[in-house]
Amino acid sequence: MSKLDAVRDALPALWDGIVVTLELTIGGALLAFVLALALGTAARFRSLAVRGGARVLIEFFRGTSLLVQIFWLFYVLPLLGYKLDPVFCGILALGLNYGAYGAEVVRGALNAVPRAQFEAAVALNFSPWQRMRRVLFPQAWALMLPSLTNLLVHLLKATALASYITLHDLTYEIGQLRKTTSDTLFSFGVGLVIYFVLAYLLTLGMNLLETRAKTKLGRGASLKEVLRLAPDDAKVTA
Repeated sequence: MSKLDAVRDALPALWDGIVVTLELTIGGALLAFVLALALGTAARFRSLAVRGGARVLIEFFRGTSLLVQIFWLFYVLPLLGYKLDPVFCGILALGLNYGAYGAEVVRGALNAVPRAQFEAAVALNFSPWQRMRRVLFPQAWALMLPSLTNLLVHLLKATALASYITLHDLTYEIGQLRKTTSDTLFSFGVGLVIYFVLAYLLTLGMNLLETRAKTKLGRGASLKEVLRLAPDDAKVTA
């Protein structure tokens, strides 16, 4: 059997692996984003109890190994009477770990908003929720997106650890392809290409979000200008 025939035969399994990888990526990213917003905001509270609790969670999940966290959730919790579904376990571990990293991104972006913006919102008699929703967060959102994009790509690659908890993700299926073809270089080369394409598509989507966020703030080109080439630019290119 040729290598191309082996890849063709493995396409259904590879697709199933990609689906599992995307489930872990999207689920983990959503959980991580929610936790990042909650912990990153709480880390700025004046209350020592709230701020201290947020710091403990951030440092614990950021300072311990993701692989150990996955093993603990999947293999240790059943010993205590709690058995988690493998997909849910992977999403939970990824969300907790990358949510801790994301919390620092959120906190740093909020702190980067000029103090004058906060003072202006107070002068307008905005409530704390209005200050956050209408003044602080829109500006911080544009600042945090590049870092969140990097974390999302890292999270995608970290889903490969799910093969250790019996999930047939993309990495697992690539391993099966290696056994079929008996060619490690070719098989993992296919894996590299697939992961690169997935990461590139996610990056493009996040870049569009960043462009939209900056456009709302009146910074940079609009989304329409980014998606299409202006006539003058086309002439220069020609």
